[in-house]
Amino acid sequence: MTIKKIQEEIVDEFSMFDDWMQRYEYMIDLGKSLPLINEAYKTDDNIIKGCQSKVWVHAELQGGKLVFTADSDAIITKGIIAILIRAFSDQTPQDVIEADTGFIDEIGLKEHLSPTRANGLVSMVKQLKLYAVAYQTQLNLK
Repeated sequence: MTIKKIQEEIVDEFSMFDDWMQRYEYMIDLGKSLPLINEAYKTDDNIIKGCQSKVWVHAELQGGKLVFTADSDAIITKGIIAILIRAFSDQTPQDVIEADTGFIDEIGLKEHLSPTRANGLVSMVKQLKLYAVAYQTQLNLK
């Protein structure tokens, strides 16, 4: 499935909820279903800078596609990274680089987060795209 299609699914899912308390509960559930990062990757190198909570993200290339795993020490933040991983994992590095992130605004995520969490969200997106750039560069050198 394309990134755009996945993002549309996420927007549709969030639109089913009437209020933000329900959406927060849904994000917490998404965080609980997040494929966990291997403990060996919970290092300072994999911590996302700019997040108030600790968020670890690991990326690897499998069959030409990026596969992300993550974890966080905060339940809402874990839900946020779960949404991003759902949108960007199992995609080519080039597709991740070119992906629009407008779906985040469509679900109203940034405006319903505290300023520090909103900054963390921006940092998470930036880090996933940086991983994509690094792997795309590696592919181009082959």
